[in-house]
Amino acid sequence: MKYISTRGSAPALNFEDVLLTGLAADGGLYVPETLPHFTATEIASMAGMDYPSLAEFIIAPFLDGCIPADELREIIVSSYAEFRHNAVAPLVQIDANQWVLELFHGPTLAFKDFALQLLGRLLDHLLERRQEKVVIMGATSGDTGSAAIEGCRKCSNIDIFILHPHDRVSEVQRRQMTTVAGDNIHNLAVEGNFDDCQAMVKASFNNRGFLPQGRSLVAVNSINWARIMAQIVYYFYAAVALGAPHRAVAFSVPTGNFGDIFAGYLARQMGLPVARLLIATNRNDVLHRVMTDSRYGRQPLEHTLSPSMDITVSSNFERLLFDLYDRDGAAIADLMRRFDSGDIAFSDAAMQRARELFGSACVSDEATCAQIAATYRECEYLLDPHSAIGVKAALDSGLSAQTPVVTLATA
Repeated sequence: MKYISTRGSAPALNFEDVLLTGLAADGGLYVPETLPHFTATEIASMAGMDYPSLAEFIIAPFLDGCIPADELREIIVSSYAEFRHNAVAPLVQIDANQWVLELFHGPTLAFKDFALQLLGRLLDHLLERRQEKVVIMGATSGDTGSAAIEGCRKCSNIDIFILHPHDRVSEVQRRQMTTVAGDNIHNLAVEGNFDDCQAMVKASFNNRGFLPQGRSLVAVNSINWARIMAQIVYYFYAAVALGAPHRAVAFSVPTGNFGDIFAGYLARQMGLPVARLLIATNRNDVLHRVMTDSRYGRQPLEHTLSPSMDITVSSNFERLLFDLYDRDGAAIADLMRRFDSGDIAFSDAAMQRARELFGSACVSDEATCAQIAATYRECEYLLDPHSAIGVKAALDSGLSAQTPVVTLATA
């Protein structure tokens, strides 16, 4: 399987090289040239699989044999062995046709553990085979950093540098990042916001002259394709548990950088019957504004009760745009160039296609708190603020009258 850039001019790469590259040479993001597709019979056969077995079934086609099957199985089993729930990603019903997919049972209690536990092990395995070492650099608003550090702390071939905005992550997340002992772990607090951290990381990838000789730079943020790939699995896991392929399922996804919900889009492209994908945002609603008025533009960052979603630029949205514009890399490159200097508008055709699958909602801090209280009052289930945004969007959508709706917890 080959991977191509959303901007069209970078060389196509295999999985191993994409894993070790991150951002494409032309500034784009890598996506598979073609996606594996599962038939209804194959999806039905997933029923009853444990999470590691399902992950192996779905992930193996993306690797195209670059890791032998027995070694891949060992990596995947190890990746989810330290999760605190035997089901790894249990489903909990909170209302009629309303479900929460609990993605917080990993080592750092964030959904990013699903991808980063796997990513660290895949990297270390391939680097050991190649006798190479790399530098990982990432930006975080909290949970990505702690999950990345936890995923890489035992990796002898990786040095990891994580940038976080000073005084803009929770105290728990700050301690999760800064109290991990290891000569390969480096934390940097930046005077600024998450987008400033992200800009520094992207600038580093565009100018790698600072790296020691023989070292390459690898992305740990969701620009790395392996992050998206790992997240596809739990959409299949949840949908099959609720009756797929015989009935469709909708998902409400607390959304910032668009990586998690893009994995749901890919699951649908791979044959999973996904009825609807709800983009649930806080007041930093760049994606909700795209869905309502077809314009993509930056606004000042607002600090909210859901800091992992406090972004002004949704970096993975470019991957969806690539499909909405019929995989025209030149068109995407032009759009992104214009976005660097101001707002951009998307074509009617592209937005019509987007709205056929995606809905969106913007949820205020006040509504978030009200949803936390209401859910606890009605079923004694305590939501975090990010998940509450997803549940609020799911309930307001009215989708549960026709189909099961699964909210991903957390953001």
